[in-house]
Amino acid sequence: MSTLNSLLNFNAPIVRRLLAWKIGDGEEHWSEKAVKSLVKKLKKTGGLEDLEKSISSKGNNATNCVKIIRSLDGRLQVSHRKGLPHVIYCRLWRWPDLQSHHELRAIDSCEYAFNLKREEVCVNPYHYQRVETPVMPPILVPRGKIAVDLNTKPEPTLEEFPRPENKTISDDFIDNDISNLAFSSYSNSPISSIPSIPSTPLSSASSPQLMQLDQLQNNSMWSFIQKSPESTTSQGYMTDIDMPVQNVMNGFSLPSPNLELSVHEIYDPVLYEEPEAWCAIAYNELRTRVGDTFHSTKPVLTVDGYTDPSSQDRFCLGLLSNINRTEQIELSRRHIGKGVRLYYFGGEVFAECLSNSSIFVQSSNCNRRYGWHPATVCKIPPSCNLKIFNNQEFAELLSQCVPRGFNAVYQMKSMCMVRLSFVKGWGAEYRRQSITSTPCWIEIRLNGPLKWLDKVLVQMGSSSDNVNSTT
Repeated sequence: MSTLNSLLNFNAPIVRRLLAWKIGDGEEHWSEKAVKSLVKKLKKTGGLEDLEKSISSKGNNATNCVKIIRSLDGRLQVSHRKGLPHVIYCRLWRWPDLQSHHELRAIDSCEYAFNLKREEVCVNPYHYQRVETPVMPPILVPRGKIAVDLNTKPEPTLEEFPRPENKTISDDFIDNDISNLAFSSYSNSPISSIPSIPSTPLSSASSPQLMQLDQLQNNSMWSFIQKSPESTTSQGYMTDIDMPVQNVMNGFSLPSPNLELSVHEIYDPVLYEEPEAWCAIAYNELRTRVGDTFHSTKPVLTVDGYTDPSSQDRFCLGLLSNINRTEQIELSRRHIGKGVRLYYFGGEVFAECLSNSSIFVQSSNCNRRYGWHPATVCKIPPSCNLKIFNNQEFAELLSQCVPRGFNAVYQMKSMCMVRLSFVKGWGAEYRRQSITSTPCWIEIRLNGPLKWLDKVLVQMGSSSDNVNSTT
């Protein structure tokens, strides 16, 4: 104890200087402990000079990575509180309102960025950038009529949509932080009504972003199962390495329709507008809608099974009543626990499982990104998260659907909705084939994309079916 005290006293001047550059007020005692913890680590490994230079110059001077040893679960504990180290110190010295690692992207020159999963992790706050919401390009909708070449091949039906292939990621992409993700490739859930558009699977090196934050078992390798009714189970491995958006869309870009313009076209731009509430969530038990729709205005939202009153950033399901609730539903509700946390940053939506039981997600936007069948159901284990929607990918697909006509655009409404069940899964690998057979589930409606889709449909004019995104 005396050695520790002398060490902290010896470092008192540097601790005071680092605390002087802290951004924001509050939690002074905890902030001091966080700085002392970092100083103690850097006294052993080096990097204090680079840290102070970076913070004092506010990133104006080029500095090296400030590295600390990466823990088994990737998190750092300070005074009984755990968090990701780069998030803790970015919040301390740059953005006090920072809520999640999903808001951060490392600069290109950072060699020890958190997402690289090296043995050491960089905590230099000026080696990370805040993710900004991208400006969506306008969708150009023609006023005139387009004469379609009769030789154009018809769109494939849902049954003709390419099945996901069983792939095994090479050992080069495997590390100790790989998590498991199970798939059920077919479901007769209503969400299977998705855009019937050709898709080309990504290469085997592409995999979904999936991160485990709790401690993993030693020498264990997590796998996923991907299976359709006609195939047998196979195993492979997936990493959580980010894929650049342009690479994602190149793998799935639609072939340009073979069109001939009969008249000079005049295009009207349809702009994206960010709504006040980014999503609306409806809770269901089997086929019954329970309670009112919850509208989220906060970028981080928790949906849990507790009985506290709901708030702007928390939707509690425990207080909702249903006179037709069965014993099986009641038992499943007890296991929702901490539930799921949804993040909305930079036009991307992530779902993180906080519960002790897995959650199951069906997102056609996510499925399209990885070349899976549109009805694929993803099992997200506890402490793992998955990107379930990307607005830039949606924008590119929407722009490519416009020349195909009103109905092709209308079919994209399913891409704006994500369905998630708690505790119980559904699909080909389960007794329950439809989400409406699961005890408790939610439907997440993404208001921004839906509103954008509706504006495009209105601009395109009526179809023979006289429908829009809300009918």
